[in-house]
Amino acid sequence: MAPNMTDYMATRQSFQLQVPGRFNWAFDTFDRWARDPAKLALLWVAADGQPRRFTYAELGERSRRFANALGALGVTAGERVFVMLPRVYQWWEIILGCIRARVVSVPGTTLLTPKDIEYRLNLAEASVVITDEDNQEKLERVLPQCPTVKRRIVVGRGGGWHEYEDLLRQASASMTHPQNASADPMMIYFTSGTTGYPKMVLHTHASYPIGHVITGKFWLDNTPDDLHWTISDTGWAQAAWTCCFAPWNMGAALFVWDARGKKFEPGETLSMFERFPITTFFAPPTAYRMLVQEPLKKYRFPMLRHCLGAGEAVNPEVIEAWRDGTGHHIYEGYGQTETVLLAATFPATPWKPGSMGPAAPGHTVAIVDDEGREVDRGAEGDIAVRVAPERPVGMFKEYWKNPDATAKCHRGDWYVTGDRASMDEEGYLWFVGRADDVINSASYRIGPFEVESALVEHPAVQEAAVIGKPDALRGEIVKAFVVLAPGHTPSAALVIDLQEHVKTVTAPYKYPREIEFVADLPKTISGKIRRTELRQLERAKMKRG
Repeated sequence: MAPNMTDYMATRQSFQLQVPGRFNWAFDTFDRWARDPAKLALLWVAADGQPRRFTYAELGERSRRFANALGALGVTAGERVFVMLPRVYQWWEIILGCIRARVVSVPGTTLLTPKDIEYRLNLAEASVVITDEDNQEKLERVLPQCPTVKRRIVVGRGGGWHEYEDLLRQASASMTHPQNASADPMMIYFTSGTTGYPKMVLHTHASYPIGHVITGKFWLDNTPDDLHWTISDTGWAQAAWTCCFAPWNMGAALFVWDARGKKFEPGETLSMFERFPITTFFAPPTAYRMLVQEPLKKYRFPMLRHCLGAGEAVNPEVIEAWRDGTGHHIYEGYGQTETVLLAATFPATPWKPGSMGPAAPGHTVAIVDDEGREVDRGAEGDIAVRVAPERPVGMFKEYWKNPDATAKCHRGDWYVTGDRASMDEEGYLWFVGRADDVINSASYRIGPFEVESALVEHPAVQEAAVIGKPDALRGEIVKAFVVLAPGHTPSAALVIDLQEHVKTVTAPYKYPREIEFVADLPKTISGKIRRTELRQLERAKMKRG
């Protein structure tokens, strides 16, 4: 079967996406595939291993019922709906229903702590919260401090909350196209920053889902005959990328394994390829690093044809080991919560081990300096996307309610991603690292400010600085340098206490796996912590070690 892209340069030159003035992706794209009443949209495997099949038609009907249920509750266009669910099939119905109802979905991971949730609900001014019975208590703890929340919906059964299935039973399945403007707000994701709490990335009704045609067609290489599996939490933008818009743009079916409450188990993951006809597969590099530790040749991959990885660089050694064990290459992709696919290794482009590949069709990507000027080929600089005179389809509209952050990431005609790289003569990108201090650990983006803020809440901590330390499995781990308050002394017990404290104050995946007690922290003249210096000191120690 030939890939969707066979000539990279010809595709780049001819490719265009049209954005109409009015557009609703649930009606205009998703429902187009529902015209075939038998067409599979979602093969969902429950936590107990039992599969359930959903057609496009069934998900379309249930999502229309949910959209009408929101209307019956008095929820109007533009209101924010916070959705915090594990990989239950209702998540996809709810996202589709929010699009139909023209309300703005705000997905969040179930790893969020009550403090994280309170921050998100108040900043987004959410009027509706949706979660399951397992996470209900976390929300109930903070809702008294969240005055904008008017409606509470639970997937399951739950005291005093609207029950999701009851709402669907009472709602009509009939709904007409709302004829909303393409530029209306559709979805908000929170993304980590270096100097403050997470920012709200606002995507609109047309640009983001239409832009993911690039992701689905050229990188996932999906067709209407595919069953695509993405390993991702529903709270991350990766779920919107490769477990919603991109495959469904192409008419593929999604494979989703709930696996709630389980640690990632490589052997059980690999067995899924034998049980189900999965054809295309995405996993973060951390997962691939664990999968290749298994005896891959012991497993069968009868239908698998195309594999992908993103979130951080995939080691060439891992790619070789996966290819040796399964017969398949891992095609890498690069993009952000703010964008669709920006660059990738494609079947139509030669593989250069260690490179992220060339720019994706529909985008002009360059390496620029501090003034927004393109640097020489081979020189290091900031990865940037040309947004003037025309903004590419797929880009976020803005950091909502944060004009300073929006302005800061634009430099002349360019949107600057915050990542540094070089570009070779053939246009391939070679990743160097973050331009800021954001930590990329097991594909989680972690802002050091959040971890530092959690640490200094502990009575034993006077000051703290957090960096990413290179790690073979996770890419980076969170390392904290701690100056103790008077009267406290370093100990192994205190390390454990501080780690547990961070896990309870902020999301558990952000806790520092290493803590080093220091007498003071390097700072600028104005008193800002120099994390760059700490990273350099850490690298020097690792070389000596």
